[in-house]
Amino acid sequence: MKLKIGMVGGGPDAFIGAVHRIALNMDGDFELVAGAFSSDPDKSRQTGDELGLDPERVYGSWIEMAEKEAQLPSDQRIDAVSIVTPNHMHAGPIIEFMNRGFHVICDKPLTTSSENAQDIKDVVDSSDRVFALTHNYIGYPIIREARDFVQGGGIGKVQKVYAEYLQGWLVDALEDTGQKQASWRTDPKQSGPGGSLGDIGTHAFNLLEHITGEKVTRVMAQRRMFVPGRRVDDDAMVMLELDGGGNGTLCSSQVCSGRENGLKIRVFGTEGGIEWDQEHPNDLKITYKDKGSEIRRPGNAYLGEDTGKFTRTPAGHPEGYLEAFANIYRWFARSIRGEENVPESYASIEDGVRGIRFIEAAIESSDSETWIDF
Repeated sequence: MKLKIGMVGGGPDAFIGAVHRIALNMDGDFELVAGAFSSDPDKSRQTGDELGLDPERVYGSWIEMAEKEAQLPSDQRIDAVSIVTPNHMHAGPIIEFMNRGFHVICDKPLTTSSENAQDIKDVVDSSDRVFALTHNYIGYPIIREARDFVQGGGIGKVQKVYAEYLQGWLVDALEDTGQKQASWRTDPKQSGPGGSLGDIGTHAFNLLEHITGEKVTRVMAQRRMFVPGRRVDDDAMVMLELDGGGNGTLCSSQVCSGRENGLKIRVFGTEGGIEWDQEHPNDLKITYKDKGSEIRRPGNAYLGEDTGKFTRTPAGHPEGYLEAFANIYRWFARSIRGEENVPESYASIEDGVRGIRFIEAAIESSDSETWIDF
């Protein structure tokens, strides 16, 4: 039986809401039955109409949605809620819906400050409901292969990591044109204090820790606002140290002209290394100290058992961004049902808190021009 899900955010002109709706529908685990799609009730109703929802289940605010859904009989109300609002509107809905007994899946980053993050964590930790954060890139099959290979000792002891996420869409002051996606991402009241750090840097940070299984312990950062008058960073360079003794760099930038969605990671150890490029998501390059290199691709019998659980199609039939996103929803659904799951198949509340601390540590380091422990 399908789980019933509602959505907060994702109204007209919202990019990520539509992506979430495709992802939650892909494997047939969820049925979208309710929503508060915008802070503007008319826009919320418009989206509900476009999606063919019962008008009685389309709400003018997330508070109204939480209250009224909780009053419905258990066989009618939503089982879970997907929160796809700008960052400053994550904490309130997460806490409210969790406290009312709903499972929650939320877009990244977790929130806008460590204080809010801890408040959320306290609620999640005291609840028996499932919480998931959509750092969607860990949903790629070949990222599971990279993780299991690295943590299984395939490259030896991790010594060096290079993570980068480069985009070019904010090289001009797009926010001054009224473009919605640029406007909220460059407004610290909505995005939080980190611009590129929060929007894309947290993805690179999460991916780095997910693959290596190690934690970043210290950072030394420089952040920039290349576009005059911009109030949050559009570029950041971060040196980092890992708890296993390795080190590396992380770069997030949205002013690299001509770049589209350039998330890349390289991890090198004493016996070899791995390389992955999100714009070519089905290729994992593995290099060895003394025997050349190889490319691994999804759907092949030589891959690990867990990698196959993230794969839908045979070898040579590429899966991409939407399928990776759908994997997060699939594992979220299995957790709700209490079914057997793959460990660390989606980002946890702990991952979310670490992402916020990373943003704040990088900002503190840049402002003080010193190394910051966290």
